[in-house]
Amino acid sequence: SDPYLWLEDVDGERALDWVRAHNAATGKKLASQPLYQELRREAKAALDSPSRLPAVQQMGEWIYNFWKDDRHPRGIFRRTTLEELRKAEPAWETVLDIDELAKREGKPWVFHGMNCLPPEHRECYVSLSPGGGDADEVREFDPVKLAFEPEGFAVPTAKTAIAWRDAGSVFLGPDLGPESLTESGYPRTVRLWKRGTPIASAPLLFEGKADSVGVTGFRLRSSGGDVDLVADSRTFWESDYYQVLSDDSLHKLDLPPTAQVNDAFGGRLLVLLKDDWQRGGRKFARDSVLLADPGALRTTGEGAGGGDIDVVAESTASEIVQAAVASKSGILVSMLDNVRGRLYRYEPAGTKWTRRRIALPDNGQVELESVDAGSGDAFVKFESFVTPPTLYYVADRDPVPVPVKQQAPTFDGSRFEVSQHWARSADGTRVPYFQVAPKGMKLDGSHPTHIFSYGGFRNALLPSYSGSYEQHYGAYGKTWLGRGGVFVLANIRGGGEFGEAWHQGAVKANHVHAYEDFEAVAADLIARKVTSKAHLGIEGRSNGGLLVLATMERRPDLYGAVICGSPLADMRRYHKLLAGASWVDEFGDPDKPEEWAWIAPWSPYQNAQPGKGYPPIFFYLSTRDDRVHPGHARKMAARLEDLGYDVSYYEEIEGGHGASVTNEQLAHRLALSYTHLWTRLAPKPAGTAAAAPP
Repeated sequence: SDPYLWLEDVDGERALDWVRAHNAATGKKLASQPLYQELRREAKAALDSPSRLPAVQQMGEWIYNFWKDDRHPRGIFRRTTLEELRKAEPAWETVLDIDELAKREGKPWVFHGMNCLPPEHRECYVSLSPGGGDADEVREFDPVKLAFEPEGFAVPTAKTAIAWRDAGSVFLGPDLGPESLTESGYPRTVRLWKRGTPIASAPLLFEGKADSVGVTGFRLRSSGGDVDLVADSRTFWESDYYQVLSDDSLHKLDLPPTAQVNDAFGGRLLVLLKDDWQRGGRKFARDSVLLADPGALRTTGEGAGGGDIDVVAESTASEIVQAAVASKSGILVSMLDNVRGRLYRYEPAGTKWTRRRIALPDNGQVELESVDAGSGDAFVKFESFVTPPTLYYVADRDPVPVPVKQQAPTFDGSRFEVSQHWARSADGTRVPYFQVAPKGMKLDGSHPTHIFSYGGFRNALLPSYSGSYEQHYGAYGKTWLGRGGVFVLANIRGGGEFGEAWHQGAVKANHVHAYEDFEAVAADLIARKVTSKAHLGIEGRSNGGLLVLATMERRPDLYGAVICGSPLADMRRYHKLLAGASWVDEFGDPDKPEEWAWIAPWSPYQNAQPGKGYPPIFFYLSTRDDRVHPGHARKMAARLEDLGYDVSYYEEIEGGHGASVTNEQLAHRLALSYTHLWTRLAPKPAGTAAAAPP
């Protein structure tokens, strides 16, 4: 009964002909406009700025970074020292040139990282994706010779789970055929693969069930001893953990299923709780950080029942724990205070823990970039909507943040004012949103306004120099704010901005609350006369793409334009497409009538109707997305187009779920997006020539 089912054939010739035709039509509609050329140049300049803050990763004496520019569109993996990094023009050594590798091997390689075995970081493996999807080829790499190891560990392209155990072995979750994978397409076995032996002969440590999301094995290292674990992710949010003892026997840890084991400190496990937990007459609160002796969590195996469980950090009414990472002499805990970043170091003091705030700027996002397990030294990044990212070095022996580098401004942030507002959702819940607007802006409902949101999977949206969670290096400041636009970041339920309760507020039967929250923010902007329907554009990607599709259909009276990236759309079939089965714990199971009953009213593909006045929509995605199936966007675009709506569509061939690989591809997509918004929301944007609507 689905007339567009053929568009799910990712590489089918008929489907690709449809894609090519729509890409060409969008080029004619949007990319042919003078405004597009201006926006593309501005976006590309920001994305290629030589002052961009390098994302850093510490591995021993080296600081590594992945960098793209005009000479290296696919990027180079490079390294330097701390001393060099402090210089205005650091000397970088190229470790791996992805463009050269792609040319030499004739494959469109996309770099997905290098993982080295601490503390020497002498054994490494590199993950490479052919086209940018989640499936990687894994190869061992020698960081001294700067070359691949011809006889080293090597795994063909797959959604492999791999982690170093020691110099001679890895924990491996291989793809050995359909029976070795879960229904979500991830490994369901953990094997201990020793150097120089075939994968097929690697001893089986653990096998999960087919309906689990996936299983992984890994070693947590600390000065007080290492701990080997296997995690069976039974659902997206629930896992069973097993400790692997020295005889390779597995022993289950007594933890609540929603707990997360993040790290090790002094031979003890760092645990984040997502639900209240009662154990041994003690009560541990949701959203707290625990430190537990592994034996205290086991009832079997050597040392079972030994040790204790300590509370390191707890959330409060105003501050919510986001993440915790062990350093050498303490535990770094990042928190959110009304969606503003905080960083603390907790240090052991006898039987208690002391807390020291790391003095970083306020009213922005704080991100732990890298922590060196050996020294305990850390790199921390701070940024805000109008402040370029700054990299700080925080030494373990003296945790005072020292600025190392700051990106040069992409736009003049002093011209804009950031404010936080609260909308009232349909059930009475107060929902916060950030507004970035010109100083002294007159409230007359005339301002082109762009709302970005997500609303799911605990994904907290924080103040960012790029506006969204994607790194754009401030391009939105040139292409949107600088031309007179207002930017809004909506912190709706489903995210992690206020802890697990905020996330659960939009899970399964409650998922509709994410849409109600988003609609409340849009309505509040209109009521405050910041904007009006004719000037209000909305954007979301992935689950956020689902968000803007659903609310576009529910409330077409609120919006003047939509940007929809890599979306879910057909919620009747989402669990049958690629990784979709892993998200049933977030949305519900459409094969269960009682759960389809709450999904059906907002599933975009099933609810699209003619004559409802949906706003013009621009879709973007990648053919090589192996997480959210391209068929979602293709079918939704075809259906809306056949119903008579204004649809623009662009599908990048490579790029995976991020929908781009090179800065040129990303600049093209940003220029298409903002051309779509400006020509729909403000035909004569301030400071530019008039742009005729397509």
